[in-house]
Amino acid sequence: MLKSLFLRCFLITVVVLSNAGTASAQERANFAYLGIEPEIVTNYISESAKKLGYVRVSVELMIYDVSLLEVAEHHMPLLRSTAIEIFGQQPEEKVKSLTGREEIRQAILKALQEHMKQETGGEVIKNVIFTKYLYQGG
Repeated sequence: MLKSLFLRCFLITVVVLSNAGTASAQERANFAYLGIEPEIVTNYISESAKKLGYVRVSVELMIYDVSLLEVAEHHMPLLRSTAIEIFGQQPEEKVKSLTGREEIRQAILKALQEHMKQETGGEVIKNVIFTKYLYQGG
């Protein structure tokens, strides 16, 4: 009986503490995600001038706060255009390698953050995530 009571008290304490930790984490992290729609499909610089390479990427933007979601949506044409422009300037080796892909992601993140700082005066975009990344050609 005493063992059962102790076990129940222990389980209730664990559940309460785990829920409290989750609630405080959710209160602190108020991020939002916004997809660049439609997917980005553009050409990249191929080594062979006879063949054209293209890349197809789904991009999600991590927004610092839910309240900034509308601001990011308003500037979506600028954000999309910037991402397309950066992909179009990349050489084939960079598009096809994992380290190159990360460099492209970082370049897009930096450019988008700079554009949003110029347009809004504050930080809006926290991160850029590629959820689909396909390439062909070259």
